[in-house]
Amino acid sequence: MGERGAVTVALSKAGRTKIRYPAGVVADTGDRITVRAPWAADGVRDFGFVRFEPGDVFTEHFWRTRWYAVKEVRTGEGVLKGWYCDITRPAVVEDGEIRVADLDLDLWVSADGSSVLRLDEDEFAASGLAATDPAAAAEAVRALDALEQQAHAPAGLTALLA
Repeated sequence: MGERGAVTVALSKAGRTKIRYPAGVVADTGDRITVRAPWAADGVRDFGFVRFEPGDVFTEHFWRTRWYAVKEVRTGEGVLKGWYCDITRPAVVEDGEIRVADLDLDLWVSADGSSVLRLDEDEFAASGLAATDPAAAAEAVRALDALEQQAHAPAGLTALLA
């Protein structure tokens, strides 16, 4: 287990920083770093299937060797809303920062596991990644498929976090 402390999470998309926010390190296994942070965007984001809002707490799991991040979302009172998974390049952790490149694909899994939604496949197709970096595009699709399969398994996504 690595040192606990504060880090900055920097999420980029198409080479530009999308959002930066402070987070507290919960654990670092050397491959997976887990941080906790409050909802970092301004106001409420209503996706239709879930609302992220001020007071929500995200426990975020980033891997240095895997092409995704899994974010457990809870209300400020601790009620589990579900898991939002970003398909990303493997995280780079250095100089007090976790840098993650978002590859557009996402997966949402409701708290009870009954709803598993693949998201933003149209954005992924429009990004042109399949043409500019076919190996990364293939990894992204494999990662989304693997997360969806794990979400439907009896142990769900929590099996990845043990």
